[in-house]
Amino acid sequence: MALALALFDLDNTLLAGDSDYLWGQYLVERGLVDGERYEQENERFYRDYHAGRLDIRAFLRFALRPLAEHPLAELHAWREAFLREKIDPVMLGPARALVERHRAAGDLLVVITATNAFVTAPIAARFGIPHLIATEPELVDGRYTGEVAGIPAFREGKVQRLDAWLEQTGQTLAGSAFYSDSHNDLPLLERVDRPVAVDPDPQLRAVAEERGWPVLSLRG
Repeated sequence: MALALALFDLDNTLLAGDSDYLWGQYLVERGLVDGERYEQENERFYRDYHAGRLDIRAFLRFALRPLAEHPLAELHAWREAFLREKIDPVMLGPARALVERHRAAGDLLVVITATNAFVTAPIAARFGIPHLIATEPELVDGRYTGEVAGIPAFREGKVQRLDAWLEQTGQTLAGSAFYSDSHNDLPLLERVDRPVAVDPDPQLRAVAEERGWPVLSLRG
């Protein structure tokens, strides 16, 4: 039987920050990448994302390169420290409460995010959300290649990835809700039954107010 979907964007929605950007910061602070140049690029892509002009393929070549340069055991150890240092402090209490309300209602919980699954899978698990649709870094013979497997879960790609997931799982968008902070998620917000703008950027706030969508803050 199909359940009502509760879809959650992750960065700046359930988190008071951007996990992709914070991972880049962590790599710089630990001296694991060329600090100044990497930080400049990380900042530039972050600004492009908020301005709605992100070249997702160029960004992913940049973001996934460190995964290709190190063995999995090292990456996993760094990720554990990253989660403690950077992610746990930005996990919002009201976001946890929102997830729990949907869980108690019997909804099917899904994180859907453009950020790669290496970074986001353990964050979804921290929220107790069992399903993740994320950009998938390509893994060959136990090592990341620096390339993307399939369609990045960004803008219209989120809709395509969700449609494929719905087909695989036999779920539907009947009664679905989607929570997001970003105008980049308008293609998916327009598809669900209950679009909710969460601490929205100015562009999304304007659309939400024009269309009468709920606007919610999880930042207190």
